[in-house]
Amino acid sequence: MIYQSNYFIESSHKENMKKPTFIDTMGYTVFSDDLNTIPLNNHKALVINTISPCSYGIATTDKLFEESLKKSDYLVLDGVYFALASILQKGKNIKKNQGPDVFYFFMEKMNKRGGKVFFLGSNESTLSKIKEQASIQYPNINVFTYSPPFKSEFSAEDNCAMVNAINEVKPDLVFVGMTAPKQEKWSIQHRDKLNTSLIISIGNVFDWFAGTQKPIHPFWFKVRLGWLVRIFLRPEIFRRNTGKQMIFFRDALMVLFKQKVY
Repeated sequence: MIYQSNYFIESSHKENMKKPTFIDTMGYTVFSDDLNTIPLNNHKALVINTISPCSYGIATTDKLFEESLKKSDYLVLDGVYFALASILQKGKNIKKNQGPDVFYFFMEKMNKRGGKVFFLGSNESTLSKIKEQASIQYPNINVFTYSPPFKSEFSAEDNCAMVNAINEVKPDLVFVGMTAPKQEKWSIQHRDKLNTSLIISIGNVFDWFAGTQKPIHPFWFKVRLGWLVRIFLRPEIFRRNTGKQMIFFRDALMVLFKQKVY
């Protein structure tokens, strides 16, 4: 099944480039606006990363990851429950811009105008399927890919090879799929070296778009229950991340009782 985002359909007519809205909560500044407010013709690379209860929990013990999230130009809400803290603290919800919504929005936008998109991450087999799928759904986009070595930390040579591969193409935007927190750190650490307008960390969307993992139906994202479906599809992720998510819920409750935790 091919995921088709409703976000682009609902938002494509809003081409006004007004100043975007951000909401501060739990020590992070989170983007809460229409994706059309994010420019795609930039003289320097801007970075879109995502924030969720799990990433919040990881960041409490990984300061480089925390710094990467806070240095993002656009930190978007992935899932729904990080917005809970904002609701408790300020009575303000945060606009949902989940990974698949961000991906399909910008792919649709690039297909309308034509251009080059670079996929960094995953393996050659998955990247080949991405190119094949993109050629069908988005014929006006030239797709380029690079599969980095599978290791916990990249060497200086690894990073140089990735940067050079991207800059040789000079793509309009770069999607990074290395899983969190590696992808967020890499995007922030190398954005000033990349000749592109936008860098977007989207992780699991690589596999969903390629068809190597069963995609979550857009209905579940629309009703904000994509996380629940993902638990049933990949329970190992839930088990691995439960402790990190509980850190967020603990801190969110402390915010409710006016106890600063960040």
